[in-house]
Amino acid sequence: MSKQAFLILENGKVFEGEAFGAEKETMGELVFTTAMTGYLETLTDPSYFGQVVIQTFPLIGNYGVIPADFESDSPALRGYIVREWCQAPSNFRSEGELDTFLKEKGVPGICGIDTRALTRIVREYGVLNCKIQYTPDFSDEDMEALKNYKIEQAVESTTIQENEVFDVEQEDYNVVVMDFGAKHNIGRELNKRHCRITVVPAHTTAEEVMALNPDGIMLSNGPGDPKENTAVIEELKKLCEKDVPIFGICLGHQLLALAVGGKTEKLHYGHRGANQPVKELASGRVFITSQNHGYAVVSDSLPEGAEVSFVNGNDGTCEGVNYTHMPAFSVQFHPEACGGPQETSFLFDRFIRMMDDRKANA
Repeated sequence: MSKQAFLILENGKVFEGEAFGAEKETMGELVFTTAMTGYLETLTDPSYFGQVVIQTFPLIGNYGVIPADFESDSPALRGYIVREWCQAPSNFRSEGELDTFLKEKGVPGICGIDTRALTRIVREYGVLNCKIQYTPDFSDEDMEALKNYKIEQAVESTTIQENEVFDVEQEDYNVVVMDFGAKHNIGRELNKRHCRITVVPAHTTAEEVMALNPDGIMLSNGPGDPKENTAVIEELKKLCEKDVPIFGICLGHQLLALAVGGKTEKLHYGHRGANQPVKELASGRVFITSQNHGYAVVSDSLPEGAEVSFVNGNDGTCEGVNYTHMPAFSVQFHPEACGGPQETSFLFDRFIRMMDDRKANA
């Protein structure tokens, strides 16, 4: 018989469900993703560090566990909430079951919860702190601790600790990837385009980056409040003066905007899922994108030389910036999305052309 589990929200609401995955209490920031596929990528995306994730799609685990699809070596999220999890996956690529995977990785889960009602609460109240536990008892002191929970040291907790090099058979470009909690598929997309990549820790200095003689610099996605990364922002200011092509994604997009004097803000409940529309202002074309972020660049805060290139089709927030005073651009969404729509992967080709132009003018 399944064990009872309880989800306690900081607004006092309690949801009762059944425990699966690792059996341990956890506290985190409650968010939801609307992706219909790609639960493995969600589970292993470092951008979910410190968060408890609700899957709005009702059945999760039906195609098993496929390590080749992981976006990092291990989950960074604090807990996992689903309506129903599949005990008998069917997929020729599957190498395991979701429940077993979560137990091995120490991630607690709850199933049997009305995830539709839970999602509506997050949409109404905004991001809430929550706790997964195995008793309904909850004191005033417990509630105070829950309300005070805050995600801290997110980038430091998800970045690599030393350089990693990924060679390719045909090496046309040398790219440095600054790892703020990078998804593996960023590297795959670059390797596919004949880029030898060196992934470096978030604390790497501008001088150390330039010592690697990069043709281009990739600023990766990652978790947490971008403004907390003050040392990283200072190093990015220096890199902006080096005339090396820069491409920022998600957190990298936010950090680059902060480096040039822009501002960021926390969204009411963020954009998470594989069906987020973005509009390219230059062409008027709308793309469907994969996204996972709780903060956004404030469009009106951008200085001269930084121009908004994409906006969110739902709320109009900034989804991309072109820089006219340096060879750089960035996007809030994920052009390397996997799973998810891949129609914005052309942005990697744009990055390649920028490196080609720099070589031609050298």
